[in-house]
Amino acid sequence: MDKLAELKSHLIIGNVYRRTDLAKWSKSVDRHLHLLLEDGTLKKLSQGVYYFPKETTFGQTPPDEEVLVRSFLKDDRFLLTSLNAYNGLGVGTTQLYNKRVVYNHKRHGQFKLGNRNFDFQIKHHFPTKLTQEFLLVDLVNNLEKLAEDQGEVMKNVLSKANTLDEKKLKQSVSDYGNAKAKRLLAQLMH
Repeated sequence: MDKLAELKSHLIIGNVYRRTDLAKWSKSVDRHLHLLLEDGTLKKLSQGVYYFPKETTFGQTPPDEEVLVRSFLKDDRFLLTSLNAYNGLGVGTTQLYNKRVVYNHKRHGQFKLGNRNFDFQIKHHFPTKLTQEFLLVDLVNNLEKLAEDQGEVMKNVLSKANTLDEKKLKQSVSDYGNAKAKRLLAQLMH
C-alpha cells in the first residue's frame, strides 16, 4: 500500500481533521494534503482544518457543527448557541441571525469555518447544555445585539422570568449574568 492510500485508510467519512491529526499518519503531510484536496477526498474549511465529506443523493453534506467546533478548538468544553435560540423563549424576538456563537475557554473572535460564520467568545462559566433559564440570562447579557425593541423585549423577559423555576433562574443569573444582567434582573431576586 502506498503512503497516500495508507493515510486515506485512517480517514473516516464525516470527520473533521486538523493538519496535526493527519501528521500522525504521514511524513509528507503537506504533499498528501495537497493531493487529497486535489482529488476531492478532503475539503478545506479554514487554515489547517479539513473535512472528509459525506456523499448523499443531494451532494456533499456539510460537517456537523459540534464535530467542526470540537476539532477547531481541540477541546470538548464549549457551548454552541445562536441569538436565534432566544426566539423560542416567547419574549418577542423573531429575527434570524446567520452566525453561531461558541462559548469556550480557548478562542475569541470571528471565524469562518467552511461556509459558516462562528463568533467564538471566551467565557469562564457556561452550562454544558442550553436551558431556558440560561437563555433568558444570556439574552439580557446580549440585549444590545438584538434587532428588536429592547424595552419591549425586556418587559417580556421580566414576564417570562415569572414562569421559570425561580431557584434555577437565580442560579443562572448568579453564574452567567454580566453586571448589566444582574442589575436588570435584580428585581427577580427578592
